[in-house]
Amino acid sequence: MSDQKKVVILGPAHPLRGGLASYDERLAKEFQQQGWDSLIYTFSLQYPGFLFPGTTQYSTEPPPAGLNIKVRVNSINPLNWWLTGLSLKKLRPDIIVVRYWLPFMGPCLGTICRIARSNKFSRIVCIADNVIPHEKRPADRLLTRYFLRSVDGFITMSERVLTDLHGFAADKPSRFVPHPLYDNFGEKIPLPEARKKLGLNPSAKIILFFGFIREYKGLDILLHAMANEGIRRAGIKLLIAGEFYEDKRPYLQLIDELGIADGVILKTEFIPDSEVKYILCAADCVVQPYRSATQSGVTPLAYHFEKPMIVTNVGGLPALVPDGKAGLVAEPNPESIASQILRFFQLGAEHFIPFLQSEKKKYSWGQMVQAITDIAQAATIQNV
Repeated sequence: MSDQKKVVILGPAHPLRGGLASYDERLAKEFQQQGWDSLIYTFSLQYPGFLFPGTTQYSTEPPPAGLNIKVRVNSINPLNWWLTGLSLKKLRPDIIVVRYWLPFMGPCLGTICRIARSNKFSRIVCIADNVIPHEKRPADRLLTRYFLRSVDGFITMSERVLTDLHGFAADKPSRFVPHPLYDNFGEKIPLPEARKKLGLNPSAKIILFFGFIREYKGLDILLHAMANEGIRRAGIKLLIAGEFYEDKRPYLQLIDELGIADGVILKTEFIPDSEVKYILCAADCVVQPYRSATQSGVTPLAYHFEKPMIVTNVGGLPALVPDGKAGLVAEPNPESIASQILRFFQLGAEHFIPFLQSEKKKYSWGQMVQAITDIAQAATIQNV
């Protein structure tokens, strides 16, 4: 019998698309590189079609090389939950890493984990992206509590989520670990090359809003900032790259009402993995004008490509983007954001690059794997 330790990651992965899938695949590779037998259990059905706000849940990219991905989990079929749980119980991985980001997933993932850990061997470590969601619904706390009780220990990627978690599960091992760098989208390329690929003016001043578009992300606040006279005079352009996860008409109407259409470049469809590096590398800086936030996957992406950020003073964003070093911090209103955009171009991107290059070394996948194994060990000791 092999002594190789086994980990199963229970969460989105190919053929699903998006940041969670990219994260889980990269984490599985890190476990492999550290000598683990690594396996992903992904969803055969993640969301019913009527609940999914985008165009498709599925990737058009080829599957990631070298990963063992099993398409197993149906989020709305209780019989599937039992069968998946029994499969994991029999498989007896040393650690099951489960992603939790939405209360809707509580019954499915909570049931699977309860059955799997009944083998009295596997330890369940949750990476909690959110405990209290951005967009709240009546049963959220009930569903979240059901899930959290099935877990042995927790990793959060923002201190805010860790605080939220302690309101539900203060008696279980938990740790804050910053979101590792998204280094699986290729290496940084020169700005002129990226702009040529995208057909953008090589000498323009371009800021980037990246990722799917929802109300809490504050794109409308940023659009109002783009109407600032100083922004207009400076000729600054806003590249919006990401898919609408809500009605796009109010945003398009706002662009017209503000008279900023000539300052906005719309690339509002899902950005495949192969294009991400061009989008990030074409920008002078990345703006995250969020109304509320825990952590953001955009931040480690910007760090990887060494792009300064302008973030709002909400949630965990300012802690990850020290003001004047990795970027600039604004209040979540148009005036403050416009002021910091103008300040950024006064300082220039080169002001921030040395700190970005130094700071990004902190955000390693090895650190995340070590934290997961430490939490699993602490949970084992606690349950002896």
